[in-house]
Amino acid sequence: MRRLHAPARGARAPRADHTPTFASLGVRNYRLYFIGAAISNNGTWMQRIAQDWLVFQLTGSGLAVGITMALQFGPMLVLGLYGGVLADRYAQRRILLATQVGQMLCAVALAAFSFTGNISVAAVYTLALVQGVITTLDNPARQSFVGVMVPPRLLPNAVALNSGNFNLARLSGPALAGLLIAALGAGWAFALNALSFVAMLAALAAMRPAEFEQAPRSPRGPGALREGLGYVRGHPRIIVTLVLVFFVGTFGFNFPIILTAYTGRIFTGDSALYGILNSMMAVGSVLGALLAARRERVTPARLQATAAAFGAMLIVLSLLPWLGAFMAGLVLAGLAAVSFNAMANSSVQLEADAAVRGRVMSLYFVVMMGTTPLGSLIAGWITDTWGAPAALQVSGVVVALAAAGCARASVLVERRAAR
Repeated sequence: MRRLHAPARGARAPRADHTPTFASLGVRNYRLYFIGAAISNNGTWMQRIAQDWLVFQLTGSGLAVGITMALQFGPMLVLGLYGGVLADRYAQRRILLATQVGQMLCAVALAAFSFTGNISVAAVYTLALVQGVITTLDNPARQSFVGVMVPPRLLPNAVALNSGNFNLARLSGPALAGLLIAALGAGWAFALNALSFVAMLAALAAMRPAEFEQAPRSPRGPGALREGLGYVRGHPRIIVTLVLVFFVGTFGFNFPIILTAYTGRIFTGDSALYGILNSMMAVGSVLGALLAARRERVTPARLQATAAAFGAMLIVLSLLPWLGAFMAGLVLAGLAAVSFNAMANSSVQLEADAAVRGRVMSLYFVVMMGTTPLGSLIAGWITDTWGAPAALQVSGVVVALAAAGCARASVLVERRAAR
């Protein structure tokens, strides 16, 4: 018979809702995925920087860069929900194998055009649109696939580690791209991105399907999309989270526009300073992801408090005219932003049944990413009219008010559920 030992006097008992930071890496399939994603994410960030720089070189127009972004994000609004239908109907691993090949071919095409000197804005626009369509299929499958690789108790941890993985590449990928572009040209950044997809394809191929968490598949036939929307309509907790995600995504994540204005107009810096400011946010994002990885449970109160803290941090940032203090504030803002993202993502996934998780997550990404053009227009107009600090203040106030409103709505939902 095993003896139970009481903790030593003075020792702190482990928190029931805490998970070891890297617990999900103990699952073989997820570990393979994480390593493949770490390599592929660096390539993705390299291509983002190289693509935007190439368009600007070809046109000298910031609007042209904005059009490129719109072509990449636009398909999410139109086709995003259908990507979720496919993620529930077919094996996510097979979808990801196909989308990784598609994105690799786009990178190969960009590299080939660049090396041969036949690159044009029309070619970049076309490939950006193709990548946007592929992403609408990739994102729901990628997000719901996490729940296939790890058991439910590790889902918040795995989602947070994914976020940390992506934001860590946000530190190294742009730096590598900058060196490559300066020394050899944008074509090599595209070529290395194409090569980076081999790591993810190899990881997916090496997985053991027998060790996956089993999830029912949505049957073929009409009504699958309507069924997914109806499921969300019948789950008020998911609705409240999506409403909060909408306000945070639309008003809180406009840093590329605001930081550009801060760099040029307030701190009178150049592109190097702009890169440093983005790196400060990335540092905070990695820290936020690691903190979120320790949470085994995500409560509505914790999620809303994190959103409120993010809103408050935006307001504080607007009041910091000193560069050093502003950079420190960016670290804290990045920490709060990614903590919220990781918790909201895992909260929606845990609340949704496995059979509809792909469709629910596709709606999540439509709300989170599909509102990017709207938020960019609002932030850009406020920045040009009243200045970047005003844009931060408006964003912070809206996010904080949304957090308070959703906190009140959550209380009403829980009271109704308790009856």
